[in-house]
Amino acid sequence: MSDADLTTLANQFTRAVFDPTAPLPTLWPGGAWGVFLVFVTQIGAGIPLGVIMGRNAGLSPAVMAALYLGSDVVLALVMEPMLAFLRWLGRRVEFLGRLGNRLARFSGAAGLQGGGVRGPLGLILFSFSVSPTAGRAASETAGHGFFSGWSLAIIGDMAYFGLIMASTLWVSSLIGDDRLTIGAVLLAAWLLPMLIRRMRRPAPASVPAAPLRAVAVTTPSASRLPRKVTTTHDGRRRRASRGLHR
Repeated sequence: MSDADLTTLANQFTRAVFDPTAPLPTLWPGGAWGVFLVFVTQIGAGIPLGVIMGRNAGLSPAVMAALYLGSDVVLALVMEPMLAFLRWLGRRVEFLGRLGNRLARFSGAAGLQGGGVRGPLGLILFSFSVSPTAGRAASETAGHGFFSGWSLAIIGDMAYFGLIMASTLWVSSLIGDDRLTIGAVLLAAWLLPMLIRRMRRPAPASVPAAPLRAVAVTTPSASRLPRKVTTTHDGRRRRASRGLHR
């Protein structure tokens, strides 16, 4: 491969990463290996593109699911050292520590506070609605280790893949146009996690108003009023009257 081919491949790859409508690089492999690379790199349209490539290559849905599972394993092996480094750095850099606290609050906003953050179902749904990497980070805050945390994250991501794969094959059978199919599935994949997070967001607890209590206001009686004592001009003491003199 010459330098010109490498330059062309790099330019086409960069465009495909940032533009879902861009075609794959000309030197991209085909078959199962090409589908696996699409799943690993999430290039272009990601899952819908890989599913259509696999269907055109004659791969069954089970084989495509196995390829995507392999890409999740690669993701776990690559991201776990990075997450461990970020955790170590977050204990020493204040900015990264605040970023981790924001992630914890974000997981709580997605409905994982309370008992749900400790349970496997909440972590699976979080990985389904956000991403497996975010699901692994949330499982770390819940006390899960490498194997249990990534297992829950991968289960949620595989459920997401199954839904997207089934939707892609179904929409493609209805429309018959691959580009329109990818666009429709990408739009649905963008809206579905937002809907799930909104449904799982806990409603703000209403604080009941305190009942009004009647406060009895007591006024001192006339007999308890302090008496003003004055002295007359002849030196005798007398009480001051609050009424009119007769």
